[in-house]
Amino acid sequence: MTKKELRNIYKQKRLSLEHNNKLRLDDLMLIQFQQLNFQSIHSVMSYWPITNFNEPNTHIFTRYLKHMLPGLQIAYPVTNFNNHSMQAYLTHDDTVFINNQYGLTEPKTGVVIQPFDIDLVFVPLIAFDEKGYRVGYGKGFYDRFLINCHQETLAIGFSYFEAVDRIDDTNQFDVPLDYCITPDNIYEF
Repeated sequence: MTKKELRNIYKQKRLSLEHNNKLRLDDLMLIQFQQLNFQSIHSVMSYWPITNFNEPNTHIFTRYLKHMLPGLQIAYPVTNFNNHSMQAYLTHDDTVFINNQYGLTEPKTGVVIQPFDIDLVFVPLIAFDEKGYRVGYGKGFYDRFLINCHQETLAIGFSYFEAVDRIDDTNQFDVPLDYCITPDNIYEF
């Protein structure tokens, strides 16, 4: 199937999840996530889940890392829709987050951390395939960001659903994930 077809199917599947089931699936993904070794991680770029899209709760993964890795630097993306780029802003306990004009929750201000200084990136997705390619929201923000990260930067996605066999229309600009976490599995690519 194409990205567009998968986007339509899996957005609907995700929206149809009932709240209590979603909470249970988030907890199961956290258990899977905790199986990975993050001892060499010093910085992570997370993202604020979009409630209206029923995205996985990335806050629980970020909180887990913050608890396990004292001194961890945590960043969140700030998007530029004019050129489809984004920057990572370091955050702290007092960081103020705002909703931008597209409904994305981003830090209002912060110190920019360069992509090559980030060890782990949480990458939003709607669906993914068995080779680690993903269907995002179609603007290429994360693919453009990830090509500027260092070779060892880990890209991790979270999905309530298992991998599809293949995304038919991947291209040379698509950057695959290193891992995808589902309630039942850890996919390593």
